[in-house]
Amino acid sequence: MDNKNVGILIIGITVLIIFIIFLFNNAMKQIVTEGCPAVHQGLSCPAYKTINQQTYLALAITGILAIIGLILIFSKPKEKVVIKKIKDNGQKRKIDVSELTPDEKSVLKLIQGERTIFQADLIEKTGFGKAKITRILDRLEGKDIVERKRRGMTNVVVLKK
Repeated sequence: MDNKNVGILIIGITVLIIFIIFLFNNAMKQIVTEGCPAVHQGLSCPAYKTINQQTYLALAITGILAIIGLILIFSKPKEKVVIKKIKDNGQKRKIDVSELTPDEKSVLKLIQGERTIFQADLIEKTGFGKAKITRILDRLEGKDIVERKRRGMTNVVVLKK
């Protein structure tokens, strides 16, 4: 559900709760007026103070709900990350691995298994350092085997077709 819709829903519920609070407040005052012996003696009933305190507390809580609803209505929705899947045309390119070092082969094997992988995930899965992975990917890019695409603060590594 969209933030705006949730905000409108919260505001609607808040208005309903405020209506119920005032109905309850009036009912309680009527009960106190009819049942409090202090009122019949011309004194002010101490229950009125409690009813007012509870009403103000309930209104403060609904005020917070209303503020949350307004924040949701006017907040900017989060950006959606769109990942496009590329159709595989069935043709696999032959990669000559005879000239690759063992480290390059292990990185290439991970990339081939995933088809698309974040550079940070390569570092994690191989256990190599950032600099070593960067050098290996530089060499694989130089041999036209992989391609790095910038995505935010990291790179996505994909096999070249």
